[in-house]
Amino acid sequence: QVQLVESGGGSVQRGGSLRLSCPVSGFNYNVHCMAWFRQAPGKEREVVATIYRNGPDYPSFRNDRFTISRDIAENTLYLQMNSLEPEDTAMYYCAVAYPYQTQCFLETDIQYWGQGTQVTVSS
Repeated sequence: QVQLVESGGGSVQRGGSLRLSCPVSGFNYNVHCMAWFRQAPGKEREVVATIYRNGPDYPSFRNDRFTISRDIAENTLYLQMNSLEPEDTAMYYCAVAYPYQTQCFLETDIQYWGQGTQVTVSS
């Protein structure tokens, strides 16, 4: 059974940074689109960033603070988050799409989910 286990969440003050990690061994980066989603209390889960053959994408997220990346040698997916704001408070999920899915910004694109890591930003 595939398990994705995120780490790196925590509590920070406004303006702080965090880097989330998600080991993705067993998944080929050229086969599986990968993504980070988040879900804030009382809100629907939303995509934060995706990464596939053409590199990173931020589908519905005006991004100038978050960076998705992957370390192929370490088989790890990352999300670097800078200048965090209280509205970034959410559970953050690592996600791996079905093979050869050309996109992975919809929940229906996702085959495997992590259990989530909490990010809390205080003002």
